[in-house]
Amino acid sequence: MVLWSSNTDDPLWVYPKQDNQLKESLIKEFKLHPVIAQILVSRGIKNLQDAHDFLYAKLPDLHDPFLMTEMPLAVNRVCRALSEAENILIYGDNDVDGMTGTALLTEFLRYIGANVFFYVSNRGSLRQSLIVEALEYALKNQCKLLITVDCGITAAEEIAKVVESGVDVIVTDHHEPTDTIPHCAATLNPKLLNNPYPNRDLTGVGVAFKLAHGIINQLVAENKIPPRKVDLKRYLDLVALGTIADMGALVGENRILVQYGLRQLRKTKRIGLTKLMSISDVDLNELSSFAIASRVAPRLNSLGRIDDPQKGVQLLLVRNTVLAEKMALELDLNNVERQRIERTMSEDVEKQFLTDPSITAHKAIVLQSTQWHPGIVAIISARVAKNYNRPTVVIAIENGLGKGSLRSIPEFPLLEALKECADILVNYGGHDFAAGLTIKECHIEEFKQRFLASADRTLNNSDVMTKLFLDSEVKFDDLSFDFIESMRLLEPFGNGNPPPVLYCNAKQAWPPKVVGKTHLKLYLEQGERMLEGIAFGKASHSPLLRKRNLTLRIAFTPQVNNFQGPSIQLMIRDFQINHDFPAGNESIAYRPL
Repeated sequence: MVLWSSNTDDPLWVYPKQDNQLKESLIKEFKLHPVIAQILVSRGIKNLQDAHDFLYAKLPDLHDPFLMTEMPLAVNRVCRALSEAENILIYGDNDVDGMTGTALLTEFLRYIGANVFFYVSNRGSLRQSLIVEALEYALKNQCKLLITVDCGITAAEEIAKVVESGVDVIVTDHHEPTDTIPHCAATLNPKLLNNPYPNRDLTGVGVAFKLAHGIINQLVAENKIPPRKVDLKRYLDLVALGTIADMGALVGENRILVQYGLRQLRKTKRIGLTKLMSISDVDLNELSSFAIASRVAPRLNSLGRIDDPQKGVQLLLVRNTVLAEKMALELDLNNVERQRIERTMSEDVEKQFLTDPSITAHKAIVLQSTQWHPGIVAIISARVAKNYNRPTVVIAIENGLGKGSLRSIPEFPLLEALKECADILVNYGGHDFAAGLTIKECHIEEFKQRFLASADRTLNNSDVMTKLFLDSEVKFDDLSFDFIESMRLLEPFGNGNPPPVLYCNAKQAWPPKVVGKTHLKLYLEQGERMLEGIAFGKASHSPLLRKRNLTLRIAFTPQVNNFQGPSIQLMIRDFQINHDFPAGNESIAYRPL
């Protein structure tokens, strides 16, 4: 895989602010290791209740689905469809979030007796009005109710046409609404203005789960089904898969859903999902959000990028073992093809950076080509944005129409910038930090100039510096197997709750070793303790470290390495040579509480 090296400076280390009074209270109340307590303080925990909710929240702590605006309308409409035996179409987006939410509602509604069809959009064709396909499918199958999953909030005009055709619509979505909300039977979205629902970070599958939860609550309250007929925990594997894949923030309610969902995944009865995890070399005993995000989700996502995402829902619902294995193998081959296309695009992007230094002259990056696959632009934009810490737009052009994927940084919310360009966009939508757009080729240059100008006005030099957020100082003597086990209290890790980054000063016991051409193995000692560290992609720093008695400040995440017996290894995120860091705990940057 091609990786780009940005020309920006080394990351700015952002040190945690101290609150010793709160830290001591956490240690005393919850019997925590002092470093774990400091990590909680660094992550924004403000009091003992916050800490209890973070560490010990359970399924009963999930929010009431009826706190979501228009949930009663949505539930009543579904219940009417049930009582009148109407056909229902579940229409989902083509990513893992959409696939899992579609599978969840399809399976759930069928289980309680509904007549359900499903349809998943295929965006590879760059069609402007994809919901038209769903309408055709709904009318063909005499569906009186269409429920969107992970889409629809920005499709007011298209949904109006569906309603005019005699099909009721319930929109379930989590993307940012535009000024025009769809006029339909009900709209479920935690980001709606004046919505009292406490969790704005629900993903598409999370909103779908909330709809299922609301339906069950009402049917039980009306004595139409017994309380124990449906155990909603059986669907949490899908919720975890979709939430992790869509980079939902793993805090609050999402953290509960994913925590219990990972447990459900370890014992899932879904044959297709079991086969997919097996072919992805996922050890169910060591299942983590990282394994889902890096191995399982990309294979499912490959369908929406280069094939038919309907197959993803079919895989999640399949009951036949032979068919499940065949589908999982096909998915793996699709992923290999996706990787091949991605490599070709990555090489092309790298050439653009090498031949045109002006690309990084602004505080945002806009790239376009007629040679790129529209299904892969999201992967490329995410990588460029991460490597250069800049708002990034990558546009694939086909037949005069461009499909763009955008990724951004916290200092530059995307939707306001896109709104300013709405007059030259066919459509756009998403979140402030991940969005998509469709644009006519003739307008791309104007869009580029406007977008770059907006970023240059809004951002300053420090905004586009890569930042490394530190959670706590630590001593080597603290790094025991028990300590690493206690860090599991903070799991699941992911977006919004990354693995902790610790820091300390340590001497080099002997010079580093280059591993696999690009990585660096460090041999570090502090007092009587020596530990090995691995710094990925840092091999070029080796000449700087070949000095006697060199002291480093290292930023790392400790982990257990089971190769040749268990040992503690440091995953080095960054390091500074002794003359690079300030004495004591002084620093130019502190993480705000």
